[in-house]
Amino acid sequence: MVSAAFIGPGTVTVCTLAGVHFQYSLLWALLLSIIACIILQEMSARLGIISQKGLSECIREELKNPFLKAGAIVLVFSAIVVGNAAYEAGNITGAVLGITAITSPVYLEIGDFSLNAWSLLVGAIAFVLLAIGNYKILERVFIGLVALMSLSFLITAFLVKPDILEILKGLLIPSTSSADILTVIALVGTTVVPYNLFLHASLVKEKWKDPSDLKIAKKELFWAIVLGGLVSMAIVISAAAINLDTVTSAVDLAIGVKPLFGEFATWFIAIGLLAAGITSSITAPLAAAYVVKGFFGWEKGLKSLKFKAVWSAILLLGIFFSSLQLNPISIIKFAQVANGLLLPIIAIFLFWIVNKTSVLGEFRNTLKQNVLGIIIIGITIFLGAKSIYTVIQGI
Repeated sequence: MVSAAFIGPGTVTVCTLAGVHFQYSLLWALLLSIIACIILQEMSARLGIISQKGLSECIREELKNPFLKAGAIVLVFSAIVVGNAAYEAGNITGAVLGITAITSPVYLEIGDFSLNAWSLLVGAIAFVLLAIGNYKILERVFIGLVALMSLSFLITAFLVKPDILEILKGLLIPSTSSADILTVIALVGTTVVPYNLFLHASLVKEKWKDPSDLKIAKKELFWAIVLGGLVSMAIVISAAAINLDTVTSAVDLAIGVKPLFGEFATWFIAIGLLAAGITSSITAPLAAAYVVKGFFGWEKGLKSLKFKAVWSAILLLGIFFSSLQLNPISIIKFAQVANGLLLPIIAIFLFWIVNKTSVLGEFRNTLKQNVLGIIIIGITIFLGAKSIYTVIQGI
């Protein structure tokens, strides 16, 4: 689940933009994101396995003051709804970007509003898969296609014969400017997805029930994130070899894998984006529903009408925003930036919960985990504040 979240349409798009515009200079942001993702997702997995509860459920139970509880619920609820609606729009748009790489856009005129027919189709597929709840076989097919895309980028990164010294410099020497700060935030947002912190805690308890399972869960998590991070870096490296000034379509994205696929590159990237978009379109609404379920203490899950109403609302918002006739690349990048800005809020709540003895007992954070957690939260707050300041200056 975590590695699949890495290689969505947002990852391919944002990493390609980073490579095209900044070459290897932002690889450090991906390295930082991978480390942050390992640390935060480990906290989330530990919380789910040891407490057998989701993050939102723990927040609701541990905040005793009614005013603080109401404030926290409103804050996190708003963050997740806004963030997941934006992310869902990016997922659907990514899938549509893949479709329109090999066919023409189709719009349905409804009064004064023009609805993107392909957005509606992708949303309908996600709705049906979520509604019946039996999408494992189809999901495996999609994940197989995304895995193929990931492997292809790794091979392409070798074929383009990158400058190893420049790669090491980009990895180890951080640099930010007003020009690249939003891309840095987007790279963080596409790697450390805030909703995954909730979804992970809710789902690991379905697979693992005993504290002794924590060791294998951590090992699986580590390798999933490292492999996902390597693919993200491979996309940046492949894109750095593209001789383009800007990226506006899936055809532009396909140039990154032309060394491997030649004239079939557009078809390859189209199918990959479609697969990545649909699989991600399922997880984002599901995560939002789990968050709301935990906050309001609903006992029933997937089959509950209220649970279905939440993911349906997120899905509809995603279809609506995806249908707006905006640059699809801009929509996808905005979704990743929104994720990056929301991350500190969610990370602070997670950090607070995993330090509570009443929740995790002897499995609460160690001093080392706390130091790393504080550093990560501090960096994300700094980057978020700097990006907001940059935007305000540009107004």
